[in-house]
Amino acid sequence: MKNKFLETGEQGYHPLRKFKIILSGLRYAVLHDFSVLYKIVVSLILLIPVMIYREWLDASLIILATGFMIAGEIFNTAIEAVCDFMETRYNEKIKIIKDISAAAAGITIFVWMAVLGYELFKVLPHLR
Repeated sequence: MKNKFLETGEQGYHPLRKFKIILSGLRYAVLHDFSVLYKIVVSLILLIPVMIYREWLDASLIILATGFMIAGEIFNTAIEAVCDFMETRYNEKIKIIKDISAAAAGITIFVWMAVLGYELFKVLPHLR
């Protein structure tokens, strides 16, 4: 796709190419960031009984919370990578940027854990 500001790139909009890039980034995050992988696995494990008992609203809540958390983790990883690329030595300003990024990821993880905890207590009686 052509860059509006730099006047570089190819002309036209290619949605399939964009989707391929999205999948490539997600694949990289899952393979190289264990925190993303295990959270997806935990969500899927809880999602299975929720779907079996046809709790559609609960399933969509788990999916939304997991998507929110994955986006937060990926943003945090990207911001930390850019900071490390820009400044290889210790820099107090970079530390603050990384701390803020980690706090944002922490908030998404807290929301994800709250949703999964609530859903786990709802589904446990069905599993006995």
